[in-house]
Amino acid sequence: MRRLFSRFLPRRSSVPPWADEEAIREELFSVERLEQHAESLAAAQSVSSQPERGRPLAKRVRDNDEALLEAYRVIAAAIKDKRPITPAAEWLIDNFHVAEDQIREIRTDLPPRYYRQLPKLAEGPFEGYPRIFEVAWAFVAHTDSRFEAEMLRRFVLAYQRVQPLTIGELWALAITIRIVLVENLRRLSDLIVGSQTSRDAADALAERLLGAGFKSPEPAAAALRPFAHLPLRRSFAVQLVQRLRDEDPATTPALLWLDQRLSLQGTNADEIVREEHRRQGAANVTVRNIVTSMRLISE
Repeated sequence: MRRLFSRFLPRRSSVPPWADEEAIREELFSVERLEQHAESLAAAQSVSSQPERGRPLAKRVRDNDEALLEAYRVIAAAIKDKRPITPAAEWLIDNFHVAEDQIREIRTDLPPRYYRQLPKLAEGPFEGYPRIFEVAWAFVAHTDSRFEAEMLRRFVLAYQRVQPLTIGELWALAITIRIVLVENLRRLSDLIVGSQTSRDAADALAERLLGAGFKSPEPAAAALRPFAHLPLRRSFAVQLVQRLRDEDPATTPALLWLDQRLSLQGTNADEIVREEHRRQGAANVTVRNIVTSMRLISE
């Protein structure tokens, strides 16, 4: 059993879970596959004999709260300036209060004394963190943050067929799922803000190249010089492609420069536009799932 499902387990290393900035999103599992994954996870986890010496989660929760607030401010400023935002950004700003409510509930429902009593993991990327936290992380990752009570029930029952959880861990399951959902929303908000910043930079460059208002276009060599040795972020390149798409290459040398830079990065304009649209669509679905799941858990 352990060998059969080992490829579905979280990667074991000394790298903490916060080191990865990508969304918590793995292969989407059916409920039967989730049960198999729960069994393999239960067989693989090793619990520390000194749970009181585990690593705290409170600091990361505070960091996530601050990051979400900053993302809210950035998106609100973009809306105020009538700059376009993505659907995922709309979900985030419209439901920011939902995330804030979750964070308040986490702080209330997971006091330090209760947290210290939870069994902690002895190895892997979740070393020092509660065993139930990795269980919640796995559930969120393989459901794309979509909470369904029956799926969770079957996931936990499958886990306990191999390794029973304590009563304290079962009580903490809803809290730790909230923590993982907030973590995932923070990661997506970072990506949303990073993309917004890149699009704004691309718009500013396009206006310099094309001439904004009564200003004459700047020479391409001067406008593009600051970007000569920087890798082009996808969202930056896509926005620049869209702004320059209808221009004449003969009069807009930035188009040739952009094509050459993308070629050096092993891609082209059509590919990055498709990939950016795919990533934006995936982010929108995940943010929507997170918000909906937060509401369901609270109910």
